[in-house]
Order: sequence, then structure tokens, then C-alpha cells
Amino acid sequence: MTIRRKISIALVLPILALGGFLYLYNQTYLTPGTLTSSQTVLVAKGDNALVVGEKLSNAGVISGKYFLAYYLWKSGQLHDLVAGVYVFSPGIKIPEVARIITGGEIAFTAVPVTFPEGWTAKDMAARLDANGFSGNEFLSIVNNPSQELKDKFPFLRGIPRGGTLEGYLFPDTYFFAKDATSDVIVGKMLNNFEEKITDKMVSDISAQNKNLYDIVTMASIIEMEAGFVDEMKTVGSVFYNRLKIGQRLQSDATLEYVLGDNKVQHTVAETQNQSPYNTYQFAGLPPGPVSNPGINALSAAIYPAESDYYYFLTDLKTKKTIFSKTFDEHVANKAKYGL
Repeated sequence: MTIRRKISIALVLPILALGGFLYLYNQTYLTPGTLTSSQTVLVAKGDNALVVGEKLSNAGVISGKYFLAYYLWKSGQLHDLVAGVYVFSPGIKIPEVARIITGGEIAFTAVPVTFPEGWTAKDMAARLDANGFSGNEFLSIVNNPSQELKDKFPFLRGIPRGGTLEGYLFPDTYFFAKDATSDVIVGKMLNNFEEKITDKMVSDISAQNKNLYDIVTMASIIEMEAGFVDEMKTVGSVFYNRLKIGQRLQSDATLEYVLGDNKVQHTVAETQNQSPYNTYQFAGLPPGPVSNPGINALSAAIYPAESDYYYFLTDLKTKKTIFSKTFDEHVANKAKYGL
């Protein structure tokens, strides 16, 4: 190695080290997360610094989990985390975050309640009852949304007269205060829906000459019919293809909503049910959503795949969706998969 090369390396290494230090310092002490509104985060008992850092990073509170772990290590607070529910405001930086979660500045004693994708309002009410809240009060608000509520959340104005909040109760894990009222609970769920539906989504829905209510209704069916997320857009294409030619959707998800059951396949007698929600009997979309869809199903309803499929079934062994283009192919697949 020449002397000149050695000198070059000797000069470059300190510069690189300084650059790395400045980047670490900037991310740890000066850079806030991406929050645009207050965010609630649960620090569970037993969570270590990296687990908490990942939760905070995913929520947009901080710039990265390793920067929080570094700060806690450097300040000797790596094992001083206090379990609880915390509320963080936009613009907060890691030193302040660390002070809050090690100082135990808990927002409230929370009850975590999880609502999975595809649950109905009745399912949610039952879970609220099981966690000490009033399911009946919750359903009263859901089934009879006030004009005040519709004015607060403009996206609800598309609900037809007599419509409910079914479909707009965004599925997620929520942290409710023990004395939270049903108004507060519903409000949190609607706020979550509002945050998930972006302006671009709204614009793209309008560009397709569709409305949000129909999109939510379609998404609620896709959510129940697709076995896996990567199948949702293709399932959506099947239903849109049928709508285009006036073919009935014949979705078991809509019949489940009517009958209150959970079947992969219904009997011929059951498909004769005359509820307007029964898409075996009535063409077009049902009168409203049949579940509360997650963001993947909503995205599939807005941006379906392009396909020539008009039929599908579920392989009972793998739960995968088997698609077909023609009725004859569909019948063959039913025999093949024992349906």
C-alpha cells in the first residue's frame, strides 16, 4: 500500500465516523416521527426496548426502534420501562418519549379490545359486553346514527336513510378507558376509518363513478369471501365482473349475514331466503355492508384485479380460493375439491 493511499484512508475514516455520529445524533435527539395527530401506544408488561421501539416506530411516534434503544442504553434507562397506555403528540422526539415511558406518565388505565377484520357490529357488541362495556348501547348508536355524528364524519353522509354504521367500524385493537362510553368507543372506530381512507382513495373512487358506501359494501363481502389477503383483489374482480353483466353475486357472506351462521356452503333451501341481503335471490349489491372490512379488503374493492373469472370456491383443506372462468369449469372444480 502506497503512502498516498494510507493517507487517503486515514483522512476518509474520520470523516465517515463523523458522518455516522452526526446521523445517529440527528435521528436520536432531533428527528421526530411522522405523526400528524395524537397516537395511543400500549407498553405491555415484559416489553423490552426494541419491542417498544418497534411499536412506537410503527405508530409513527419515533424515527426508528434502534435509536430509542440506543438512547435508553446510553442514558442508563434500558430496563426502566413502565407498562401502560401512553398518548404521544406530533413532533415529539426520542428524549421526551423516553422520559414519558420510563417515568410512567400513563394516559389512563386501559382495556385493550380487539375487533378482527370481517366482524359484524353484533360480534363487536358481544366482545364489548365481555370486556365490561355496554354492547346494547354500542348497537343503539350503530343502528341509529345521529345527524350530529354524520355531520362530524362527512363520509357517513353517503349512508342511505335508515342505514347503519355497519362497515365503517374499523377493525383494530383499541385501548379504551374503563369508563369509556359507547359514544367514545364508536368515535374512536370512526376516526380510525377516516384515517385509513386516504384522499387519493376517495378521489379514485369518484373517478370510477362509484361511491364510498358501495365500496364499503363490496369490501365487506370480499373480506368474508377471500381466504387470504393476496386473493382479495381477484375475488373483487369476480364480483365486479358479475355486476357488469347483471349476474347475481351469489355470495355466501351475504347469506351468512341474513342467517347469522358461518358456513362455507349453504343448502338450496337456505339460498331461497327472501331477505334483500341475499345475493342468491337479488341481483346487484346488498342494501349495505355485511361486515366491517379491513384496509386490504377496502383496497381490493377500490383497486380490483383485472381477470376473466366469474366463479370461485374454497378448497376446504388449504382454505385457498380456486377461481374459474366458466360455469362448466366451476362445476368441475366443485367435483375435484369435494364440494
